[in-house]
Amino acid sequence: MNDDQGNKKPEQQINVELSEEVAEGVYSNLAMIAHSNSEFVIDFIRLMPGVPKAKVKSRIIVTPEHAKRLLAALKDNVEKYEAAFGKINQSNEGPQFPMSFGTPGEA
Repeated sequence: MNDDQGNKKPEQQINVELSEEVAEGVYSNLAMIAHSNSEFVIDFIRLMPGVPKAKVKSRIIVTPEHAKRLLAALKDNVEKYEAAFGKINQSNEGPQFPMSFGTPGEA
């Protein structure tokens, strides 16, 4: 079948299951991203004022190709959000709490 003649391939549907526990979501106010030649690792962290230790609440590992699709999807959704609700104000400042990532030599 040739798509140029108006014949379209049937769309594949994916059935996605969402458990109640996952549907509740996890709050995160910081993300740390690292990468290798074969994957991107995104740690979602909850950082609370006055608490000396932040916790990684979720770690997501994706391929470089998927990371690029995720970046495009986030960009598209931020643009749609701003069109509906107004510009998101962004500060160039990072979190105002002391941060230590437990690496050797850190005080």
